Amino acid sequence: MGNMIFILNGPNLNLLGKREPEVYGHATLADVETACQGIAAETGLEIRMLQSNHEGELIDWIHEAREKAAGIIINPAAFSHTSVAILDALNTFEGPVIEVHISNIHKREEFRHHSYVSARAEGVIAGCGVDGYGLALRHLGQVLK
Repeated sequence: MGNMIFILNGPNLNLLGKREPEVYGHATLADVETACQGIAAETGLEIRMLQSNHEGELIDWIHEAREKAAGIIINPAAFSHTSVAILDALNTFEGPVIEVHISNIHKREEFRHHSYVSARAEGVIAGCGVDGYGLALRHLGQVLK
């Protein structure tokens, strides 16, 4: 496991930079990955960045992380508010989990105010834009020292 961090992204994040830029900004997921690669190099971590619009695929990656990763950063997107299955999968992972949301979910529609994933996460970063990924990665670098 060592220093591998899985960065998991849920539905519609493949459209980052194109979908609702007034909410999510103009950076793409590839831009986020490039920034995270730089932070990973600074902090002695490795990352594996993945995105899926399919709940089962995210669950499979969480299961894979049990064997390969020291920590998980997850932006479950809309699955935050609906997926007990992702929560159950995260509960099988023994390392730290940080939940990231690009927007501040607490300033949006009321149904977005609750996240099942938060029940498992050691930390939640919301509303810091795509910088939240870097904050989460730096935090895991400190936690895993």
